[in-house]
Amino acid sequence: MDGSQRLAGFRAKFRVDELLVASTPAWSWSVRPGQATLGCGVLSLNRHAAQFSEVTAAEMSDLSGLLGKLERAVQLAFGNDRINYLMLMMVDHQVHFHVIPRYAASRQFAGLEWDDPGWPAFPALTEQQHDRRTDVLALIHQELQAACAD
Repeated sequence: MDGSQRLAGFRAKFRVDELLVASTPAWSWSVRPGQATLGCGVLSLNRHAAQFSEVTAAEMSDLSGLLGKLERAVQLAFGNDRINYLMLMMVDHQVHFHVIPRYAASRQFAGLEWDDPGWPAFPALTEQQHDRRTDVLALIHQELQAACAD
């Protein structure tokens, strides 16, 4: 499998285009299909790279601007206490971060209670809160896009 096929597979698995919140020439920020905590996202490089050392200085600079937008939007939308950025890449060999908003107390969104069962330690990534509600990802996506526009 070549790099473009790996990138396409990654983007399909994480539904990057469907759940895209914001992007730059080098990076995409999308809602993570599995919501370990409210507002989880995926921050991914727009070209194939299997190692973080392959990211260029220009791409790192581009990332900086998107991080500010992401952090402001998550704070505005959901009032998180912290954000964890996890670059694991054990299964998906594509440069990306899992963006995990962290909460010291539960939050209400879309008529649902959202917890952070790992707080204040490592996030419980295997949690997929409210995954049976088929509308919840779209609602999170809309909320984050609106917060980006403010």
